[in-house]
Amino acid sequence: MTININLPLSIAPMMDHTDRHYRYFLRQISRRTLLYTEMITSQAILHGDRSKLLDFSLEEKPLVLQLGGDNPTQIAECAKIGADWGYDAINLNVGCPSPRVQSGNFGACLMMQPELVAKAVEAMQQAVKIPVTVKHRIGVDNCDRYEDMVNFVRIVSQSGCNHFSVHARKAWLQGLSPKENRDVPPLRYEDVYRLKQDFPHLFIEINGGITTLEQTKTHLEFVDAVMIGRAAYDRPYTFATVDRDIFGESVVARSRYDIVEAMLPYIDYWVSKGTKLNSISRHMLQLFAEQPGTKAWKRYITENACLPGADSLVVSNALAKVTNG
Repeated sequence: MTININLPLSIAPMMDHTDRHYRYFLRQISRRTLLYTEMITSQAILHGDRSKLLDFSLEEKPLVLQLGGDNPTQIAECAKIGADWGYDAINLNVGCPSPRVQSGNFGACLMMQPELVAKAVEAMQQAVKIPVTVKHRIGVDNCDRYEDMVNFVRIVSQSGCNHFSVHARKAWLQGLSPKENRDVPPLRYEDVYRLKQDFPHLFIEINGGITTLEQTKTHLEFVDAVMIGRAAYDRPYTFATVDRDIFGESVVARSRYDIVEAMLPYIDYWVSKGTKLNSISRHMLQLFAEQPGTKAWKRYITENACLPGADSLVVSNALAKVTNG
């Protein structure tokens, strides 16, 4: 069964952040927000430990697998693997500016090769029945005119892709670190709005510098969807009301305490399988961001989650410190 992934709100794929444990944690906060894996390269899937790379809990769905690569045949093979694994869509990364990604000729540098991206998208669509989407920047280096982005989207959309997630900053492939590329190039939201106007038949999602639900609602007046990145990790409880406020469901937001309690059985299950507590608890550190007791919460977990035998009791004890604080 194909699940609709043209949803108004998603959390961006983030390396070292949006792994399966973070996604399960976020699902205790929002049931409807679209989630993504970290970017996984085609080479890793073809030659690595697929279970470690691709396994997920059914509770994480709807869930999109983000792929990185530039070989249409290999990308298509990985898309087929992802579809068979149970993912709801496949997303091609054409936005990451890291040197490691550039050396493999994928990520943001592919914006300068729209025909190759179109071939990859076409090959993926022939291999799977689930949606194939593209995440890209508004430009790369000096190829950053609005007309350059239009050319890219036009060529790729002609291959059959109708869902584009657009980071509203250009990427500098030389001279800026990946972190700087998230902050230094100026945001150009108007270019993304204009893209939706010029391609009304495409699903256009905006990404970059969006941190609040108020900003999200404003953007949704001009585009189809909003993708939130670092703010979703730094302040995850921002998503507590999105099922009601963005998706229109009649639900009551869980409290932070209820979210922690819901995580405890999950933590003990994975710890019993040999997973280190801090692999899970690190994603929960910001749950009480800007709340009384957040320092005690983070300190206790940080100091104790790495100790031998650490399990859900560490998190329960930390929660008590917040409650008592």
